[in-house]
Amino acid sequence: MTASALLAIDAGTTSVRAILFDADGCALASAQQEFAQHFPASGWVEQDAEEIWTAVLATCREAIARSRLAATQIAAIGITNQRETVVLWDRQSGLPIHRAIVWQDRRTADDCARLRADGNEPMLRDRTGLLLDPYFSATKIAWLLDHVDGARARAEAGRLCFGTIDCWLLWKLSGGRRHVTDASNASRTLLFDIERQQWDEDLLRLFKVPAAVLPEVLDSNAHFGDCERELFGAAIPIRGVLGDQQAALFGQACFAPGMIKSTYGTGCFLVMNTGSAIVRSDNRLLSTVAYRIDGKVTYALEGSIFIAGAAVQWLRDGLKLIGSAAETEHLAQQARRDTGVYLVPAFTGLGAPHWDPHARGALIGLSRDTGIAEIVAATLQAVGYQTRDLIEAMRRDGCADAQALRIDGGMAANNWFAQSLADLIGLPVDRPRIIETTALGAAYIAGLGAGIHDSFEQISAHWARDRRFNAEMQTEQRDRLYAGWQDAVARTLHRGETNPD
Repeated sequence: MTASALLAIDAGTTSVRAILFDADGCALASAQQEFAQHFPASGWVEQDAEEIWTAVLATCREAIARSRLAATQIAAIGITNQRETVVLWDRQSGLPIHRAIVWQDRRTADDCARLRADGNEPMLRDRTGLLLDPYFSATKIAWLLDHVDGARARAEAGRLCFGTIDCWLLWKLSGGRRHVTDASNASRTLLFDIERQQWDEDLLRLFKVPAAVLPEVLDSNAHFGDCERELFGAAIPIRGVLGDQQAALFGQACFAPGMIKSTYGTGCFLVMNTGSAIVRSDNRLLSTVAYRIDGKVTYALEGSIFIAGAAVQWLRDGLKLIGSAAETEHLAQQARRDTGVYLVPAFTGLGAPHWDPHARGALIGLSRDTGIAEIVAATLQAVGYQTRDLIEAMRRDGCADAQALRIDGGMAANNWFAQSLADLIGLPVDRPRIIETTALGAAYIAGLGAGIHDSFEQISAHWARDRRFNAEMQTEQRDRLYAGWQDAVARTLHRGETNPD
């Protein structure tokens, strides 16, 4: 039988999923496994890279078993991953030298502030499209090299490998033969020139990162190597890699400039396809590589919000107000309207457009009749307000209004949230039939690499809308609520020297 199935590995921030898709983008089988988060100090977030690999191996095997397909019927593997998270491992033993430092980690905020004070940010923005923030990989790499005994000497001697999670998984899948990444992930490190499409020597010197630790950067639909035969029963080629938000853009078939999607997972990430043009933001959004296919680069403009679904997890695990995320839809429906309750979920600082790592969360506007329903509604609305923050920033950067916002991720299944989102941003919100589009994007990019798909048009034909949510709120009410949100955010912002704004 001809191999046509595609295995997508979605290595997210809190769990790993493996999903087998057919050539039409229909899911055949899946498996998911969570892994531990470690918080060794305030603002620090770490993970065990070996545990992530174990979860990948287990979920892939489980999904293949559930599909009842032979490994030889799988045409290719696609990988998508949490971006910016840093792993350093020994080139000979293959063992990490420290826990992975996660994209949410803020331990290098003061390092970024010093580099900014020295006037480095304009050059960094010009070459990488990014900002000086602990969100990105470079200062995390430097921290590990400076704080793990002997790490810098080993790195300079070529004995260590750096990788984001995709790179780590490619190393493990290939049995240590392939130290490679793709352009979308490289573009999130603060070390990669997105116009010249190469590692930048000036940036490596600035962050004191030895070139010897860096992976080779390939096209997103390249042949990244074959997995070890004993892992799944066949040497399946790995034919596609994309960072998670780029994969969601791909899975949402946002292939035309101006198309826009927002993914609501742990964080919220609004991404607009800008085609072959690098849009330089004056409003602290990010210019980034969307994907690089057969040597041709497509760029995107991105707004990153650190806390979205993670705020719902906080309601569940921190405050114990809910038993599951699914309860939030019913509770929000019961909330009184216009209560003036706002949650600013700056638990790990604020992302775009503020980029304030020292901001901290706030729940304001409480009264004696504020209950669980009102707090739940405020939590969901906070994600909508933050989305409007990003859309307004894109407008100020001269981007034309999108005809609709395509949404995905776990929160997209919540009808109350989706309707509230449309009301707060004043745009139609389109939910596709498949809301886990990150994994789907990984499958599609691998399908392009393997020849299962031959064009963007063929992939676009598979996109189907489940439901459109049209804005029902009056403009005056929308703007009044948003003004209250802006006031709430202003109360959380750090006013010290480390805040460049």
